[in-house]
Amino acid sequence: MKRDELGDLVAFLAVYEERSFTRAAARLGTSQSALSHTVKRLESRLALRLLSRTTRNVAPTEAGEKLAEALRPALDDIEARLGSLAALRERPAGNIRITSSRDAARQILFPKVCELMREHPDINVEIAVDHRFTDIVAERFDAGVRLGESVEKDMIALRIGPDMRMLVVGSPAFLAAHGRPGTPADLTRQNCINLRLATLGGLYAWELGRDDRAMNVKVAGQFTCNDPEMIIEAALAGLGLCCLPDQHLKPWIDSGELVPVLEDWCPSFPGYHLYYPSRLQASPAFALLLAKLRWRG
Repeated sequence: MKRDELGDLVAFLAVYEERSFTRAAARLGTSQSALSHTVKRLESRLALRLLSRTTRNVAPTEAGEKLAEALRPALDDIEARLGSLAALRERPAGNIRITSSRDAARQILFPKVCELMREHPDINVEIAVDHRFTDIVAERFDAGVRLGESVEKDMIALRIGPDMRMLVVGSPAFLAAHGRPGTPADLTRQNCINLRLATLGGLYAWELGRDDRAMNVKVAGQFTCNDPEMIIEAALAGLGLCCLPDQHLKPWIDSGELVPVLEDWCPSFPGYHLYYPSRLQASPAFALLLAKLRWRG
């Protein structure tokens, strides 16, 4: 059915119900002559007379009665369904899909998502844990979580966590045996624990810097791993120094089991951000998620 054909049917039904072109035209916000032309066009297309017109009233023919009987339930159903769509727009409901690294999902995303789902039982959330850079548009995610410096320029980015630092730490026993490094150059003479990057497969070069001077330090040592938790265990066991985000290391630093070194060479950088396409029409559910996650520190 063409778009104008549906409009013709709606126009006919208004005349049928009002039994007047004048009243139907006022109801539809059009002129009487335009409405008369529309009904005539419909009759011509159907090759049937639908309305009998006199100078005093308008009455449906048998064909008009049958058409009206078929149209009214169908149009009522369409109106009801449109109303339900409006309710979805106004009521927080629906599905939200987010891709995130494991650490961001555990530390920031999951606690807030739990609150959101408890408060709004009609909202469903899927979190896909993945360390690779995901194309959220191609893979039909509503949003993703990355470090602020990694977000693409064509995305909207919402800060959801504090600034972070990569800290170099070692156990007290290791530092007592091997000494504390005073500069990044000293790391080349230390036993360091390497992190194998899950995304690219290469070794992470320790990102250090001071006074606008940035450097990437390639370290060496006996142990390499792609799992930060195991790297922390290795550092606790005295196998060497490691370099990981401060949020990972905080419990062991607070307990004294790991000691930061080279703190003056560990600058901060933008923490985790939720990012999503700029053209996304935010649903009420997604807007609530944004409000939950927005960093207020």
